[in-house]
Amino acid sequence: MTSRTGPRAAGTDGSDFKHREKVASHYQMSASLKSEIKKLTVVHLLIWALVAAQVTVAHLKLLSHDMVAMPYQWEYPYLLSLLPSLLNAMAMPKNNISYLVISMISAGLFSVAPLIFGAMEMFPVAQQLYRHGKAYRFIFGFSAVSVMYLLMVIAIQVHAWQIYYSKKLLDAWFNSTQEKKKK
Repeated sequence: MTSRTGPRAAGTDGSDFKHREKVASHYQMSASLKSEIKKLTVVHLLIWALVAAQVTVAHLKLLSHDMVAMPYQWEYPYLLSLLPSLLNAMAMPKNNISYLVISMISAGLFSVAPLIFGAMEMFPVAQQLYRHGKAYRFIFGFSAVSVMYLLMVIAIQVHAWQIYYSKKLLDAWFNSTQEKKKK
């Protein structure tokens, strides 16, 4: 071994690196994909916390109706989007393929589907805001439909990337288990 500041080890010219073992590519890919999924999960949890806070504040009437509007219908099923993140977190440590597959399916059902429904539910309100400049629901002085569409744009991207990276991770795990079975 060489040190950072010391001389090179005696008996080598530095060309003996080719024989060293390397980490298999599917392990490298697994580690990097897990890292990306964890980052996206943190962003998802922040979005979920914002939606949960709005629902809680509105229903408990902690602030006036003028400050925080009542939630749209799509926000209630979106609160279940915490389930795919928990399944994802359970799948990561032991490379559990079953949990990852269930997580991907439930992400579509509990994360993406409510967002699509919400986009359709809020479209007439957004159209009215655009055409007439009238808003009837507000979140801290901003049009609720504008705030929620902004949140939805970010959320749909986060969930799409989560599902994409989960699929790639599933492929990496599946390929590594197939290679083990061949040996």
